[in-house]
Amino acid sequence: MEKQSLQNKKVAVLVANGFEESEFTEPVKALKNAGAAVTVVSLKPGKVKAWAEKDWGGEYEVNDTVDKVSSESFDALVLPGGVMNPDLLRVNDDAVRFVKGFVEEAKPIAAICHGPWTLIEAGAVNGRKMTSYPSIKTDLINAGADWQDKEVVTDNGIVTSRSPKDLPAFCAKMVEEIAEGQHLTRNRGVHQLG
Repeated sequence: MEKQSLQNKKVAVLVANGFEESEFTEPVKALKNAGAAVTVVSLKPGKVKAWAEKDWGGEYEVNDTVDKVSSESFDALVLPGGVMNPDLLRVNDDAVRFVKGFVEEAKPIAAICHGPWTLIEAGAVNGRKMTSYPSIKTDLINAGADWQDKEVVTDNGIVTSRSPKDLPAFCAKMVEEIAEGQHLTRNRGVHQLG
């Protein structure tokens, strides 16, 4: 299969302290290998700290803060999981506003594990096929998602996966969707390809 190119694509990776390390490092590596420019966006400047399965992991440089960025500056969004990370993001007004922008602009969004929690707050799950870590399955169903137990589920530009074991499929599908670009029909209205 021909390798997808993300040359000239700008991708935001939105994280707060406590994101699952592999769900950050593997997608970032896949994006950079495909030629994308990756911007790490967080709640505060400086460094953001990962969670590595059972304990704290490494620290990663934050490129921009969510209160200073707009979805209009990016082609796609990645939401790594971990329990603490999306729990902090989904109660932050700037983070929810940022994610909502990608939803409204019909830009690709890739969310893994607990990452879809933030999509609930952004109003992005109702009527959409999705998957996630099993512990938030009921939250997604209650928000109107058609939850499926598969390694990767894609619905109109939103890619979701369950856990780190699904990373190879998640990363491949994420790159494919970002290469495709904006999707014409998402939620309300029709969007123009740009």
